[in-house]
Amino acid sequence: MRKLAIGAAVSGALALTGLAAPAALADSPDLTFGAITVNNGKPIVVGTKAAVTVPVTYSYTRPTEFKIDYTNNALGVALYRGRLAEPDNAIEGSSKKPSCTTTATTDTTVTESCSTKLTVDPRMYLFEGADATTWKAAAVYFEVAEDSDDSDDHIGMHLGSDIWGNLGTAKLQRLAKATVNATPEPAVKGKNLTVKGALTRANWSTGKYAGYKGQKATLQFKAKGATAYTDVKTVTSGTAGALSTTVKASKDGSYRYRFAGTTTTAAVTSAADFVDVK
Repeated sequence: MRKLAIGAAVSGALALTGLAAPAALADSPDLTFGAITVNNGKPIVVGTKAAVTVPVTYSYTRPTEFKIDYTNNALGVALYRGRLAEPDNAIEGSSKKPSCTTTATTDTTVTESCSTKLTVDPRMYLFEGADATTWKAAAVYFEVAEDSDDSDDHIGMHLGSDIWGNLGTAKLQRLAKATVNATPEPAVKGKNLTVKGALTRANWSTGKYAGYKGQKATLQFKAKGATAYTDVKTVTSGTAGALSTTVKASKDGSYRYRFAGTTTTAAVTSAADFVDVK
Protein backbone atom coordinates (compact mmCIF):
# COMPACT_ATOMS: atom_id res chain seq x y z
CA MET A 1 0.00 0.00 0.00
CA ARG A 2 1.43 3.37 -1.05
CA LYS A 3 1.33 5.97 1.74
CA LEU A 4 1.57 9.57 0.55
CA ALA A 5 1.00 12.93 2.20
CA ILE A 6 -1.21 15.20 0.11
CA GLY A 7 1.22 18.07 0.64
CA ALA A 8 3.93 16.01 -1.05
CA ALA A 9 1.57 15.03 -3.84
CA VAL A 10 0.69 18.59 -4.77
CA SER A 11 4.01 20.29 -4.08
CA GLY A 12 5.53 19.16 -7.37
CA ALA A 13 2.66 20.51 -9.43
CA LEU A 14 2.39 23.79 -7.58
CA ALA A 15 6.14 24.34 -7.80
CA LEU A 16 5.65 24.56 -11.56
CA THR A 17 3.71 27.77 -11.06
CA GLY A 18 6.95 29.53 -10.10
CA LEU A 19 5.59 31.02 -6.90
CA ALA A 20 7.23 34.31 -6.03
CA ALA A 21 7.78 35.16 -2.36
CA PRO A 22 5.89 37.58 -0.16
CA ALA A 23 7.77 39.42 2.58
CA ALA A 24 6.51 37.22 5.39
CA LEU A 25 4.68 33.93 5.83
CA ALA A 26 0.98 34.63 6.36
CA ASP A 27 -1.30 32.87 8.82
CA SER A 28 -3.63 30.15 7.56
CA PRO A 29 -6.14 31.82 5.24
CA ASP A 30 -9.77 32.16 6.27
CA LEU A 31 -11.29 30.18 3.41
CA THR A 32 -14.52 28.19 3.23
CA PHE A 33 -15.51 25.85 0.42
CA GLY A 34 -18.57 24.55 -1.36
CA ALA A 35 -18.66 21.05 -2.78
CA ILE A 36 -16.01 19.96 -5.26
CA THR A 37 -17.45 18.18 -8.32
CA VAL A 38 -15.08 15.95 -10.28
CA ASN A 39 -15.84 14.76 -13.84
CA ASN A 40 -19.42 16.03 -13.57
CA GLY A 41 -20.07 13.35 -10.97
CA LYS A 42 -19.31 10.48 -13.36
CA PRO A 43 -16.71 7.76 -12.68
CA ILE A 44 -13.18 8.30 -13.98
CA VAL A 45 -12.33 5.26 -16.11
CA VAL A 46 -8.60 4.63 -16.44
CA GLY A 47 -6.61 2.07 -18.39
CA THR A 48 -2.97 1.11 -18.02
CA LYS A 49 -1.14 3.80 -20.00
CA ALA A 50 -3.19 6.76 -21.21
CA ALA A 51 -3.68 9.68 -18.83
CA VAL A 52 -7.29 10.75 -18.35
CA THR A 53 -8.07 14.46 -17.86
CA VAL A 54 -11.42 15.42 -16.34
CA PRO A 55 -13.14 18.70 -15.40
CA VAL A 56 -13.31 19.92 -11.81
CA THR A 57 -15.58 22.63 -10.44
CA TYR A 58 -15.73 24.16 -6.96
CA SER A 59 -16.59 27.35 -5.11
CA TYR A 60 -14.91 29.09 -2.22
CA THR A 61 -15.33 32.19 -0.10
CA ARG A 62 -12.41 34.41 0.95
CA PRO A 63 -12.01 37.65 2.89
CA THR A 64 -12.31 40.66 0.60
CA GLU A 65 -8.75 41.80 1.24
CA PHE A 66 -7.25 38.34 0.74
CA LYS A 67 -6.07 37.59 -2.79
CA ILE A 68 -5.02 34.32 -4.42
CA ASP A 69 -2.82 35.54 -7.24
CA TYR A 70 -1.00 32.36 -8.38
CA THR A 71 2.23 34.30 -8.09
CA ASN A 72 2.75 34.38 -4.34
CA ASN A 73 0.18 31.73 -3.51
CA ALA A 74 -2.09 29.19 -5.19
CA LEU A 75 -5.21 27.13 -4.63
CA GLY A 76 -5.70 23.67 -6.15
CA VAL A 77 -7.67 20.44 -5.88
CA ALA A 78 -6.39 16.98 -5.02
CA LEU A 79 -7.95 13.54 -4.64
CA TYR A 80 -7.06 11.18 -1.81
CA ARG A 81 -8.18 7.91 -0.30
CA GLY A 82 -7.77 6.99 3.33
CA ARG A 83 -7.16 9.55 6.07
CA LEU A 84 -6.52 13.17 5.19
CA ALA A 85 -3.44 13.32 7.46
CA GLU A 86 -1.98 10.10 6.07
CA PRO A 87 -3.66 9.05 2.81
CA ASP A 88 -3.15 5.65 1.27
CA ASN A 89 -2.76 7.44 -2.08
CA ALA A 90 -3.23 10.95 -3.47
CA ILE A 91 -3.57 12.54 -6.90
CA GLU A 92 -2.49 16.13 -7.44
CA GLY A 93 -4.56 18.58 -9.42
CA SER A 94 -3.53 20.96 -12.17
CA SER A 95 -0.81 23.51 -11.48
CA LYS A 96 -2.47 25.97 -13.87
CA LYS A 97 -4.54 28.91 -12.70
CA PRO A 98 -8.24 27.96 -12.66
CA SER A 99 -10.96 29.96 -14.37
CA CYS A 100 -12.91 31.75 -11.62
CA THR A 101 -15.94 34.02 -11.61
CA THR A 102 -17.18 36.11 -8.70
CA THR A 103 -20.68 34.96 -7.79
CA ALA A 104 -21.37 36.84 -4.56
CA THR A 105 -19.92 39.60 -2.38
CA THR A 106 -20.53 41.06 1.07
CA ASP A 107 -18.85 43.87 2.95
CA THR A 108 -16.18 41.42 4.11
CA THR A 109 -16.17 38.42 1.75
CA VAL A 110 -16.00 37.38 -1.89
CA THR A 111 -17.35 34.08 -3.22
CA GLU A 112 -15.92 32.66 -6.43
CA SER A 113 -16.95 29.75 -8.64
CA CYS A 114 -14.00 28.03 -10.32
CA SER A 115 -13.28 25.40 -12.94
CA THR A 116 -10.05 23.54 -13.56
CA LYS A 117 -8.75 20.16 -14.74
CA LEU A 118 -7.44 17.07 -13.01
CA THR A 119 -5.33 14.47 -14.81
CA VAL A 120 -5.12 10.86 -13.65
CA ASP A 121 -2.03 9.18 -15.08
CA PRO A 122 -2.10 5.48 -14.13
CA ARG A 123 1.66 5.15 -14.47
CA MET A 124 2.17 7.98 -11.97
CA TYR A 125 -0.64 7.52 -9.46
CA LEU A 126 -2.34 4.10 -9.68
CA PHE A 127 -0.49 1.08 -8.35
CA GLU A 128 -2.95 -1.46 -6.94
CA GLY A 129 -6.48 -2.75 -7.18
CA ALA A 130 -7.44 -0.80 -4.05
CA ASP A 131 -7.17 2.38 -6.14
CA ALA A 132 -10.39 1.37 -7.92
CA THR A 133 -12.67 2.90 -5.33
CA THR A 134 -14.31 6.15 -4.27
CA TRP A 135 -11.78 8.90 -3.49
CA LYS A 136 -12.33 12.11 -1.54
CA ALA A 137 -11.63 15.58 -2.90
CA ALA A 138 -9.55 18.16 -1.06
CA ALA A 139 -8.76 21.83 -1.55
CA VAL A 140 -5.08 22.67 -1.17
CA TYR A 141 -3.70 26.15 -0.47
CA PHE A 142 0.01 26.74 -1.04
CA GLU A 143 2.28 29.73 -0.38
CA VAL A 144 5.96 30.59 -0.14
CA ALA A 145 7.70 33.12 2.12
CA GLU A 146 11.32 34.06 1.44
CA ASP A 147 13.97 36.26 3.00
CA SER A 148 16.58 36.69 0.27
CA ASP A 149 18.36 39.64 1.90
CA ASP A 150 21.83 38.23 2.60
CA SER A 151 23.28 41.43 4.05
CA ASP A 152 23.21 39.73 7.44
CA ASP A 153 24.64 36.50 5.98
CA HIS A 154 21.31 34.77 6.35
CA ILE A 155 18.55 33.82 3.91
CA GLY A 156 15.41 31.77 4.47
CA MET A 157 12.51 30.19 2.67
CA HIS A 158 9.34 28.84 4.23
CA LEU A 159 6.71 26.80 2.46
CA GLY A 160 3.19 26.81 3.87
CA SER A 161 0.09 24.85 2.98
CA ASP A 162 -3.44 24.27 4.22
CA ILE A 163 -5.65 21.39 3.17
CA TRP A 164 -9.42 21.05 3.52
CA GLY A 165 -10.64 17.49 3.00
CA ASN A 166 -13.87 15.59 2.37
CA LEU A 167 -15.28 18.27 0.06
CA GLY A 168 -16.55 15.83 -2.57
CA THR A 169 -15.97 12.41 -4.04
CA ALA A 170 -14.73 10.85 -7.26
CA LYS A 171 -14.99 7.19 -8.25
CA LEU A 172 -12.08 5.63 -10.12
CA GLN A 173 -12.76 2.51 -12.20
CA ARG A 174 -10.60 0.14 -14.22
CA LEU A 175 -11.02 0.28 -17.99
CA ALA A 176 -12.39 -3.00 -19.38
CA LYS A 177 -12.07 -4.53 -22.84
CA ALA A 178 -14.21 -7.19 -24.55
CA THR A 179 -13.78 -9.17 -27.76
CA VAL A 180 -16.05 -11.45 -29.82
CA ASN A 181 -15.52 -14.00 -32.59
CA ALA A 182 -18.26 -16.19 -34.09
CA THR A 183 -17.35 -19.36 -36.00
CA PRO A 184 -17.71 -20.95 -38.46
CA GLU A 185 -18.13 -18.23 -41.08
CA PRO A 186 -20.13 -18.39 -43.18
CA ALA A 187 -22.53 -20.28 -40.94
CA VAL A 188 -25.02 -22.92 -42.01
CA LYS A 189 -28.64 -22.14 -41.17
CA GLY A 190 -29.89 -24.30 -38.30
CA LYS A 191 -26.39 -25.41 -37.29
CA ASN A 192 -24.51 -24.44 -34.15
CA LEU A 193 -22.54 -21.25 -34.16
CA THR A 194 -19.81 -20.88 -31.50
CA VAL A 195 -19.36 -17.36 -30.19
CA LYS A 196 -16.16 -16.82 -28.22
CA GLY A 197 -14.52 -13.77 -26.75
CA ALA A 198 -12.66 -12.45 -23.72
CA LEU A 199 -13.29 -9.94 -20.95
CA THR A 200 -10.21 -8.20 -19.59
CA ARG A 201 -9.56 -5.16 -17.41
CA ALA A 202 -6.69 -2.89 -16.47
CA ASN A 203 -4.30 -4.23 -13.86
CA TRP A 204 -2.54 -1.18 -12.41
CA SER A 205 -0.08 -3.35 -10.48
CA THR A 206 1.41 -4.79 -13.66
CA GLY A 207 0.52 -2.10 -16.19
CA LYS A 208 -1.20 -4.73 -18.36
CA TYR A 209 -4.72 -6.07 -19.01
CA ALA A 210 -5.75 -9.26 -17.22
CA GLY A 211 -8.70 -11.62 -17.58
CA TYR A 212 -11.75 -10.76 -15.47
CA LYS A 213 -13.02 -14.15 -14.35
CA GLY A 214 -16.46 -14.96 -12.93
CA GLN A 215 -18.30 -12.01 -14.50
CA LYS A 216 -21.64 -12.02 -16.33
CA ALA A 217 -21.58 -10.90 -19.96
CA THR A 218 -24.57 -10.80 -22.30
CA LEU A 219 -24.39 -12.06 -25.87
CA GLN A 220 -26.43 -9.78 -28.11
CA PHE A 221 -27.57 -10.14 -31.73
CA LYS A 222 -28.72 -7.65 -34.36
CA ALA A 223 -30.21 -9.06 -37.56
CA LYS A 224 -29.09 -7.59 -40.85
CA GLY A 225 -31.16 -4.47 -41.52
CA ALA A 226 -32.30 -4.13 -37.90
CA THR A 227 -31.57 -1.02 -35.85
CA ALA A 228 -31.16 -2.49 -32.37
CA TYR A 229 -29.52 -5.43 -30.62
CA THR A 230 -31.48 -7.98 -28.61
CA ASP A 231 -30.18 -10.10 -25.73
CA VAL A 232 -29.56 -13.75 -26.61
CA LYS A 233 -28.10 -15.27 -23.45
CA THR A 234 -25.85 -14.52 -20.49
CA VAL A 235 -22.52 -16.27 -20.01
CA THR A 236 -19.94 -16.22 -17.22
CA SER A 237 -16.32 -15.42 -17.96
CA GLY A 238 -13.86 -18.21 -17.26
CA THR A 239 -10.09 -18.52 -17.03
CA ALA A 240 -8.33 -15.45 -18.43
CA GLY A 241 -11.76 -13.88 -18.84
CA ALA A 242 -12.76 -16.29 -21.62
CA LEU A 243 -16.32 -16.03 -22.97
CA SER A 244 -17.92 -18.84 -24.95
CA THR A 245 -21.36 -20.12 -25.88
CA THR A 246 -23.24 -21.68 -28.81
CA VAL A 247 -26.34 -20.51 -30.66
CA LYS A 248 -28.34 -21.74 -33.64
CA ALA A 249 -27.53 -19.83 -36.82
CA SER A 250 -30.79 -18.49 -38.18
CA LYS A 251 -30.16 -15.32 -40.20
CA ASP A 252 -27.45 -12.89 -41.24
CA GLY A 253 -26.49 -10.53 -38.48
CA SER A 254 -23.98 -9.26 -35.93
CA TYR A 255 -23.02 -10.67 -32.55
CA ARG A 256 -21.40 -8.82 -29.65
CA TYR A 257 -20.75 -9.24 -25.93
CA ARG A 258 -21.83 -6.60 -23.42
CA PHE A 259 -20.49 -6.35 -19.87
CA ALA A 260 -22.57 -4.17 -17.53
CA GLY A 261 -19.67 -3.28 -15.25
CA THR A 262 -19.05 -3.56 -11.52
CA THR A 263 -18.22 -1.09 -8.78
CA THR A 264 -14.52 -1.30 -9.61
CA THR A 265 -14.67 -1.89 -13.38
CA ALA A 266 -16.39 0.11 -16.11
CA ALA A 267 -18.98 -1.33 -18.50
CA VAL A 268 -17.84 -2.31 -21.98
CA THR A 269 -19.30 -3.61 -25.23
CA SER A 270 -17.22 -5.50 -27.76
CA ALA A 271 -17.03 -4.62 -31.41
CA ALA A 272 -19.55 -6.53 -33.54
CA ASP A 273 -18.80 -9.66 -35.57
CA PHE A 274 -21.05 -10.02 -38.61
CA VAL A 275 -21.98 -13.55 -39.63
CA ASP A 276 -23.29 -14.53 -43.05
CA VAL A 277 -25.75 -17.42 -42.82
CA LYS A 278 -26.15 -19.70 -45.83
